[in-house]
Amino acid sequence: MTQYRKLKRSINIWQNIDKVTILLFLLMVIMGWFNIYAAVYNEEHSQILDFSQRYGKQFIWIVASIILAVIVVIIDSRFYLFFAYFIYAGLILLLLLVLVLGKEINGARSWFEFGNIGLQPSEFAKAATALALAAYLNSRKQDLTRLRTIIPAMVIIFLPVILIALQPDMGSTIVYLAFFIVLFREGMSPFVFISGLLMLILFFLTLLVNNFYIKIGLVVAAFVFAWFTVRNPRIWLKGLAIVVVTGGLIFLAGHFIFRSGANDRMLLITVILAGMLFAYYIYSKRAMAVLVVYLFLLGSILYVNAVDFAFNHIIKPHQKERVEIMLGLKSDPHGKGYNVNQSIISIGSGGFSGKGYLQGTQTKYKFVPEQSTDFIFCTVGEEWGFLGSVVVIGLYVFLIIRLLIMAERQRSLFSRAYGYGVAAVLFIHFFINIGMAIGLIPVIGIPLPFFSYGGSSLWGFTILLFIFLRLDAGRTEYLI
Repeated sequence: MTQYRKLKRSINIWQNIDKVTILLFLLMVIMGWFNIYAAVYNEEHSQILDFSQRYGKQFIWIVASIILAVIVVIIDSRFYLFFAYFIYAGLILLLLLVLVLGKEINGARSWFEFGNIGLQPSEFAKAATALALAAYLNSRKQDLTRLRTIIPAMVIIFLPVILIALQPDMGSTIVYLAFFIVLFREGMSPFVFISGLLMLILFFLTLLVNNFYIKIGLVVAAFVFAWFTVRNPRIWLKGLAIVVVTGGLIFLAGHFIFRSGANDRMLLITVILAGMLFAYYIYSKRAMAVLVVYLFLLGSILYVNAVDFAFNHIIKPHQKERVEIMLGLKSDPHGKGYNVNQSIISIGSGGFSGKGYLQGTQTKYKFVPEQSTDFIFCTVGEEWGFLGSVVVIGLYVFLIIRLLIMAERQRSLFSRAYGYGVAAVLFIHFFINIGMAIGLIPVIGIPLPFFSYGGSSLWGFTILLFIFLRLDAGRTEYLI
């Protein structure tokens, strides 16, 4: 104990803290502030510290965020481990309260309003979720190969997702999927991770291709995969025969007896009945590999049906239109696609070196809505051009890579898992926001970290980042 106290006293937080990351943080915050000034520039209020304008208010958020950063670093690193669940529970409570007491803005009840100040709990819940997930993984010692370990981790991730979806704020819910990167790093089966990627691919294929053809493709893929997995022609041929005969009878009955043209439904019935007929053979021959392939096929078909139903009957019309415009299924440059269309024009007009600071015509004449928040990258593209855009993107890539390197040098699982959570959240925000601005991703309304206007997002990202900087600065300290 005496040796530990001597070690504790010998640690100089400010000496050990990663100064390169702090420099990146300050540089990006200042660049964001100047871009906000350009995005909402008002000649009648030309002073950048005019507190009646967004750029003046952003300066207050920046000063407050620096104070928050200092407070976060001063706190003992063990505090974040020991109180991780309490912090998480507090934010879950706030997410519940905002559904009842929050102010509705743009159709979403996501904000608490205190006079002229608005706070969005979902921005702070990212750090709380990262802490709780890291604390849980630390207690379980990476045993993510067992279902009983994975399920509580899923609950930690999806509880805030459900509450945020009820606001509704679909953009923020997607960000929380970044925490699956943490689970993958800490030992989750690659099969689960790859399954998630395949689900994403299937999601877009469902929206772009006739569902019947997708399902036929899945059946063919299942048989090809079963051939290479089982290596038993007899089992493979018997399975193929059952599917062909069952499917033939169901399709004949459907078209000539029931007069039904629902090929999708008949194919699903074929797969279910064929599986039931083949179940005894799988059980008696202990062909578990065939069972896994079959369950994957059935799950994929049901997933395609669920995506199709949700897209056509559950999501709101304006959200559906945004996805259709992004995928090229619909063109609406003056309606729902106006933001993205103007954003692309704005970025493209910047050329190689940009039009110059405060010289952007698209920016100056307010062609792009929400240009100081969700579409702040348009200002970068128009006024700084390709060179400036590459610099900004390079800063984010460098920051994320540095965070991953820092995460790998941690001595405690808690610090490493939290570090990966920080890097994953920043990456998802950066990737989606810039993807929105250039028309590659539907407009879901999430800020660009440290650049977009807003106190909640800036404070949330600052807390998220500087907790990790504190953990890294004290990485020689002993964490249980």
